[in-house]
Amino acid sequence: MALWGNNDAVGSAGTVALNYSTGVVTGTATSFGIAGGCSEGDVIRFGKRGGVYMGDAVIVSIANSESLTIGSTMGLSGVAIAGTTFTVSQLPKSSILDQTYSETRSDADTLVYGVNGADGVIAQYAVTHEGWVGVTTYNDTDGNLRVKKETLVAMSGITTASIAYPTNA
Repeated sequence: MALWGNNDAVGSAGTVALNYSTGVVTGTATSFGIAGGCSEGDVIRFGKRGGVYMGDAVIVSIANSESLTIGSTMGLSGVAIAGTTFTVSQLPKSSILDQTYSETRSDADTLVYGVNGADGVIAQYAVTHEGWVGVTTYNDTDGNLRVKKETLVAMSGITTASIAYPTNA
């Protein structure tokens, strides 16, 4: 299994539910394991498209188009996951193990995204290098939105969906 891939938009169709005790993710209208779909070693991100981020986990096995198993629930918030939106990505596995990137904190919101040169990113989100980038948003003491970007893996050729960078509410 590679430490990172080049696709930040492997899949996101349907909704999922997670059994925390077994690590089994059950999908509804999903396409796990279908050619061109997610693979073992990819990362599943629970929520965020729907506005609530519940965490990330590494996929360790795929049973069929509507069932897969994750390796650990350590990077998840503990909130019940049922009928939840998701995305699948090949982001760096190291970002899952680092709480800075895997959990939403009360003082800042940090997530990892694949960024390529073709992305139409507004100026405050512009990055120095294409690749896998950690983006942190937070409000300073005056209430101004601040954005911190750090390149985790500089590389070109990343396939992305439309960029949906986090915002601090």
